[in-house]
Amino acid sequence: MTNSDFDETQPTSTGSQASDEDKNISDSLEATKPTAITGEDEILTAPTDEIPGTNMGQGPRWKLITVIGIITLILVALLSAWSGYNSGIGQRTDAESTEIAQEAAEQYALGLQDIQDGHYYRARQRFEYVIELNPNYPGVTDSLANVLLMLNATATPSPVPTPSLTPTPDTRETDEVETLFHQAEQQLANDDWSGAIDTLLAVRKRDPEFLMIKVDGMLYLALRNRGIDKIIKLGDLEGGMYDLALAERFGLLDTEAQGFLTWAKLYITGASFWELDWQQAVFYFSQVAPQLPGLRDGSGWTAKDRYRLALIGFGDTLLLLGDPCQAMEQYQQSLALGYDANAELSLNEAIKKCEGGKPDEKPPEEPAPPPPDVLPPPSSPEPTAYP
Repeated sequence: MTNSDFDETQPTSTGSQASDEDKNISDSLEATKPTAITGEDEILTAPTDEIPGTNMGQGPRWKLITVIGIITLILVALLSAWSGYNSGIGQRTDAESTEIAQEAAEQYALGLQDIQDGHYYRARQRFEYVIELNPNYPGVTDSLANVLLMLNATATPSPVPTPSLTPTPDTRETDEVETLFHQAEQQLANDDWSGAIDTLLAVRKRDPEFLMIKVDGMLYLALRNRGIDKIIKLGDLEGGMYDLALAERFGLLDTEAQGFLTWAKLYITGASFWELDWQQAVFYFSQVAPQLPGLRDGSGWTAKDRYRLALIGFGDTLLLLGDPCQAMEQYQQSLALGYDANAELSLNEAIKKCEGGKPDEKPPEEPAPPPPDVLPPPSSPEPTAYP
């Protein structure tokens, strides 16, 4: 007996039907997946915005990759720079080492040559310098020891290895220097300044260290006094100024010498304006003439004569410029220093022109003409006389 109800509840599909249904389901699922088409140059993907959560995390991932790339480039640049710096340091160190080695070799060879020439002290200095450059330089220690033995064996190094040419102490040179020194002292006492200077220079040439301070003092005194004599007695202003300048190298000039130097400079400056600018010439010689009226140069003109003539020249200039009153004052000052006929004539001319420009009495005043709008009354005709 069969149960119809039971039969109705049993699956009625066959195996082929079930497989067809499964295939349809799988096809529908495959249709919902993104399909990808792969080419040789690019990959095209189907839109995925229909599936939620597909684009999540793409932005931060690319930012991280970019930062890592930048950091990598910076590190590569830093490593390259560090390598270049180390390379440069190494090259410079190698160059310095090469230069030091060449210098050491050259000095060592020169030291050996000095030994052959008998210059032991110089060779010792060279070997010590080589040791400073390179303490391990081959042979330098032994060479230095040999030089020291040679220096200890001889009191003074001989200029040549020949024994016959070894210098011996000669006291005659010292005696000659002392003789010259005493000669210079006597010349200073006799006011022979030029002779004393020449003798002292000879002492300095033979023995620069002989009584240096005293010789310098004697040179100062001789140059100072010779400079003043050239300015005052010989009229050689430039030569005297030069001697005083040399004396200043040994010490400060005293007040008297400094005064002579100043007046000589003023005289030379005033003479440079002679016949070019009389006003400047008057300015400079007006300072020299009251102090040293007899000061002169190679022309033989004293400061007083130059001042007087400069006043005349300045007066002539003022007279030509139309200022007779100022010219009159210049002529008067010039005549006060010494009579000059031309200056007296120019003074009279200046006085006339100066006084002519200042009249004592005023000319009579003429009546002022009437105003143009005021006319005089017409004169009445005179009566005619009849016979």
